Amino acid sequence: MNNLSCPRCGLSHIKRNGHTSYGEQNYQCLECRRQFVADSQLIGEETRQLIQRLLLERLSLCGICRVTGVSLRWLLNFIAALYETLPADLNVQLPKATPQHVQCLRLEADEMWSFVKSKANKQWVWIAIDTETKQVIAFYVGDHSRKSARKLWNRIPRCYRQHAMFATDDWEAYKDVIPAAQHQVCAKGTG
Repeated sequence: MNNLSCPRCGLSHIKRNGHTSYGEQNYQCLECRRQFVADSQLIGEETRQLIQRLLLERLSLCGICRVTGVSLRWLLNFIAALYETLPADLNVQLPKATPQHVQCLRLEADEMWSFVKSKANKQWVWIAIDTETKQVIAFYVGDHSRKSARKLWNRIPRCYRQHAMFATDDWEAYKDVIPAAQHQVCAKGTG
């Protein structure tokens, strides 16, 4: 306990505070009341880089936890921090400004859902892809509402919002966000 210090305030005035659900000793800072375990401070830069490579390989989160020895809660916080560092424009390569090319800009927009912990906690991923380059132009994670469709629309670069044709499924939220002159509804399964 001599070498431990609080990860939030850095002070070493700590006490033992029971055990975690997976059996490790839990500590609490006497100054800021933050709780932590001893190994929560030991995740080095090398392990962080390994985790980033494993995320790119699309391994399961639980698999990454088993391989690297980090907790799922730490991994989710790490992913959230990575997400916050992403550029808002996703490094979109805008098309050359020739009139012919601007007239043929086409995007596909769609949404898919997954859940966190239980199926009652659905999270929707909204995505817009350039059909020619297959580049992800914008994405948003939220619910299945018009508000989320609007957030996706606002993340699409202005050049695309002004000139592109958007192919979507028949979800009502798109009709309220994408101008009718730029919107083409494609039935599910038509490709």
